[in-house]
Order: sequence, then C-alpha cells, then structure tokens
Amino acid sequence: MNEAFRKALKFVLKWEGGYTPPQPGDPNPTNYGIIQRVYDSWRKEKGLPTRSVKEITMQEVEQIYWERYWLPAKCELVKSLPAKMVLFDTCVNMGLGGMTTLLRKTLNKLGYPSTGELTKLIEQVNKIDPLKFAQVFLEERRARYRAIAQNNPAKARFLKGWLNRVNDLEKTIKEVK
Repeated sequence: MNEAFRKALKFVLKWEGGYTPPQPGDPNPTNYGIIQRVYDSWRKEKGLPTRSVKEITMQEVEQIYWERYWLPAKCELVKSLPAKMVLFDTCVNMGLGGMTTLLRKTLNKLGYPSTGELTKLIEQVNKIDPLKFAQVFLEERRARYRAIAQNNPAKARFLKGWLNRVNDLEKTIKEVK
C-alpha cells in the first residue's frame, strides 16, 4: 500500500462511513463500505472464520480495498492521482465491471481506443490530461446513476447521495497533489 492509495481510501471512507444494516433497496449489511459477502469471501481466502462485518478491523478494511478494488482496477498503472482516485472510487461504488464500462465510454468520447484488456485501457488514460479525463469520466458516472434511478424505483432514493459523492470527488481531485 502506498500514499496514493491512502489518499484515495481516505476519500472512499469519507463516503462509505461505518456500519449500515440491511435496508430497503440495499439488503446487504456493510461496514466502511465492505459488504458482508465480500468480507466473508475475503476471510475464507485468508483461512479465517467468517464473522459479522460489524467486527471488521481497519487493517482488514485497508487490505480488502487494496486487494479487491485498487489492484484489480489497475490503479498502480495509472500515472496521475486524480485518475487513480476516480477509477478506484468508481470500482468501489460500481464494481470492476461498472468501472470498466464507464472507462470504455469515456475513452470513446475522448477519441482514444477503448478495446482490449484493462491494462491497455489504462495506457490510454495515461495519455490524457488527468482533469479532462476525470471530467468526462465523472459525467458518464452521473449519467449511469441517473439511468439506474430512472429504471429502478427502489434505488432512486440513492440518487442524490450518489451525485453528491461524485461532486465531492470532482472537487477533491482538483485539490490533490
């Protein structure tokens, strides 16, 4: 784990907060944004017994975010901190598939090749001005949230929070170094 990861994780944890019990539209208990089934899976991989996500430690939180989100999103290959933060936060919030889909759409809009494996896509990201990349990517993310809310009334109540998070991320990446 490195300083870029720690800065990005600080942003994620600001929005993911502490323990949240199951609720309508989101049946999974979470703590620090880690859902119970992810925590169970991670603990089994480590040869540890499962337990309530309420009991997750900060060391486990950091390891899970590093292993399950930062590394799979190829954030280590991204040159700029703003782009790292945008990709990592999106991977946390939408999963690797959702992040990759938005990445392809963003690259298409910016006129860059959007085919091939994620490593190839990251090579394209590194050719783009980081703030321009982030601006277009976050607009795609906003559009995706609006589509989710429009197509799924049970999730529509989350739209304002999702958009607030994106707005805060957009502000934060302009301030990071």
